Amino acid sequence: MTKITLKGNQIKTVGKLPKVGKKAPKFKLVKSDLSTAKLKDYKGSKVLLNITPSIDTGVCAKSMHEFNKAAANLENTKILFVSKDLPFAHARFCGAEGIENVETLSDFAKGKFGKKYGVTIKTGPMKGLLSRAIVVIDEDGKVVYTEQVPEIIEEPNYEAALQALKGE
Repeated sequence: MTKITLKGNQIKTVGKLPKVGKKAPKFKLVKSDLSTAKLKDYKGSKVLLNITPSIDTGVCAKSMHEFNKAAANLENTKILFVSKDLPFAHARFCGAEGIENVETLSDFAKGKFGKKYGVTIKTGPMKGLLSRAIVVIDEDGKVVYTEQVPEIIEEPNYEAALQALKGE
C-alpha cells in the first residue's frame, strides 16, 4: 500500500508500483476502438505508461498534451495513457484535442491493471480510480523507471520520465 494525498488529505492505493529492474506485470486493457491491448503487443518498443485518475481533469489533460508533444520526437517508443475512463471518453478527448502520438487504454472493464500495478485508489473520494503514476518499460519488458506522484493534483516529473525513456 502506498500513501498519497488528494489536496493534502491522505489516501491509499492497493499496493506499490512495480520494482525497477523487474519484468513489468502483464496487462490487458481496452483501446478507444474497443479492441484489446496487451503488454506483449509492445515488445521491442520502449513504453511509457502515463497512469491517471481521469482524462477529464486539468492535470490529466495537461500530462496527455505534454507526452503527446514529446512522443513526436521519440523513436521506437509508445506512450500509453491509462485510466478507468470509458474508451469513448478517450476517443472524444483525443479527437477534440488533436492527440495523435499517445495511445489511450482503459482499465474500466475489470480493473486488473490497477491492482497489478498497485495504483488503484483504495480510500477517499476517488476510491476505485487509478492514482497518478508513471512507469517506463524497456524494449525487453523490464521496468526502468517509476514515479508515484505523491499529490494527485500535481503533475508528474516529465523530464525524469523522458530521460528514462532515452536511457539517460
